[in-house]
Amino acid sequence: MDLARTEVEAGARPRSPRSSRSARRGSVARLGLMAVPAAFFGVFFAYPVVAITARGLKVDGVWRFGRIADVLGQPDIRHVLWFTTWQALASTALTLLVALPGAYVFARFEFRGKQILRAVVTVPFVLPTLVVGTAFLALLGRGGLLDELWGVRLDTTVWAILLAHVFFNYAVVVRTVGGLWSQLDPRQEEAARVLGASPFAAWRRVTLPALGPAVAAAALMVFLFTFTSFGVVQILGGPTFSTLEVEIYRQTSEIFDLSTAAVLTLVQFVAVGAILAVHARTVRRRETALRLVDAGATARPPRGAGQWALLAGVLGSIAVLLVLPLAVLVERSLDAPGFGYYKALTRNEGSLFLVPPIDAVGNSLRYAFAATAIALLIGGLAAAALTRRDTGRLGRLVRGFDALLMLPLGVSAVTVGFGFLIALDEPPLDLRSTWILVPLAQALVGVPFVVRTMLPVLRAVDGRLREAAAVLGASPWRVWREVDLPMVRRALLIAAGFAFAVSLGEFGATVFIARPDNPTLPVAVARLLGRAGDLNYGQAMALSTILMLVCAVALLVLERLRTDLRSDRTGEF
Repeated sequence: MDLARTEVEAGARPRSPRSSRSARRGSVARLGLMAVPAAFFGVFFAYPVVAITARGLKVDGVWRFGRIADVLGQPDIRHVLWFTTWQALASTALTLLVALPGAYVFARFEFRGKQILRAVVTVPFVLPTLVVGTAFLALLGRGGLLDELWGVRLDTTVWAILLAHVFFNYAVVVRTVGGLWSQLDPRQEEAARVLGASPFAAWRRVTLPALGPAVAAAALMVFLFTFTSFGVVQILGGPTFSTLEVEIYRQTSEIFDLSTAAVLTLVQFVAVGAILAVHARTVRRRETALRLVDAGATARPPRGAGQWALLAGVLGSIAVLLVLPLAVLVERSLDAPGFGYYKALTRNEGSLFLVPPIDAVGNSLRYAFAATAIALLIGGLAAAALTRRDTGRLGRLVRGFDALLMLPLGVSAVTVGFGFLIALDEPPLDLRSTWILVPLAQALVGVPFVVRTMLPVLRAVDGRLREAAAVLGASPWRVWREVDLPMVRRALLIAAGFAFAVSLGEFGATVFIARPDNPTLPVAVARLLGRAGDLNYGQAMALSTILMLVCAVALLVLERLRTDLRSDRTGEF
């Protein structure tokens, strides 16, 4: 493998077999990699969603497609569609504006406490939306911090929703963009400055185009999350603001109008499909082979007043937007003397659960580990299949497969969870009484993160390295193990962390399928918040604090693994 790398770096282009037989083998291999993810999504995503949609639009065995026009013609539904779209665009723009400086700081600066701060940034992403909405009410609502200090309330405005969305999605931009940014060779930008370009011009012409795929991927994920926002809008929006997800939940659970819910699910599905198609078309034109270096080699202590001011600004924004809401949760969990709310978690009072609420911690960890393993397997195979960009019929098939992988982020989790109950209750897919149902639902949301985290790095690997290794006699497995894997191990660890975090905090689908004797942390929190009384509310805050701590510990372990990995690979670069 060293010889192959030397040939490429010296400029000698290794021979590459071009025969039709080799091309056919490559196409068959790619289709084989796509088979498992496609089957997984077909059985555990498409089938449940189609089943619940069909139940809403099919009456007495007859399809009622005229119901689509009836629902979309209602003024209140059109208002929901308009608000869903523009608040998602505004949330995405605001998140990028606030988080991109943070991505740069984490990628290029080395400072004390960086690993802990990275974990703190990621913790908000896994918190149940109901809890975050309550925390922001305490900050922005009647009697909240702003009300007490300046007499200002934001809970009746859209700003509370936008700020809460930044709180959730800050980590998406920092980890997705910052992960690639830390591996870009800074000497390319330095060369542009030597040639006379200003710092901004060098960044705009050299670094920004290289970051384009990662920025687009982060923007796509943020938009999809905010487009399908549920808990935040339900609590902070009140009766004034409603997204498609909130309206689907209201039509399903409160009004029991499955036909309207089915129409809204179809609208959401079509909108997300169109977004993904546009995204795939634009990103595909900008992706190119990048010069990647070890992430540890690009980080330096801040230099000069400007860099220190940037670091201070990023730390200040993290303190206000991310740490302050978390501090409110911790403070409320400690309101009872003698850790009373935490002690109450060990008892099964009020028959709210079949087990003590503290058991939800172990359940969530077991489910999250299983969901992470499934997401890495499915997402890893999918990312490997998508690494090469093809044209023609196979290229269109691959691009459609790529869009399919992102659909769970844009389709109502309420619809998926309810669909699990309806579709997976008969042989040979009678899974309602098994524990694996919850990890399967959680993995659906984790797979897109695995794919989007690994794909830019996989595509950035110089293909000539693979060709040289193959010419020297390496098998496809050995080529992947010795060429691709060393370059993507860091991305794989980041993907695992994202999948684990997402699984811990998934609520929309899990609330329908988690059994009463095996509740997850978000489900337990939601049930406690749904009951009146200070004890129930305090226990919900205590469980939320435990969820924060579990996530922080897991992310710190991940950071340690990443640091050890960089130390082991220092000699390679």
